[in-house]
Amino acid sequence: MNKKDVVDAVASKAGLSKKDADNAVNAVLDVVTDTLQKRGTVAFTGFGTFSTSDRAARAGVNPATKEKIQIPATTVPKFKAGKSLKEAVKK
Repeated sequence: MNKKDVVDAVASKAGLSKKDADNAVNAVLDVVTDTLQKRGTVAFTGFGTFSTSDRAARAGVNPATKEKIQIPATTVPKFKAGKSLKEAVKK
């Protein structure tokens, strides 16, 4: 399922036009992105929690040349599924 499919599903379930559903989906994604950029957390009870995690710098190897490289520290997004989502997927 891609973003267009999600917009179509939201429009159908919420009784919105596709344009309004697209605006709503974009707004939610923008809020989540902006919050994570500020190192915040977004929690949807039962669905899951979006957060960030720090990944330390480490040594790596370029598989093509076998050359050792230094991989810099970075911040990455994380998602932890909530109980309701986990149970819904199990069935």
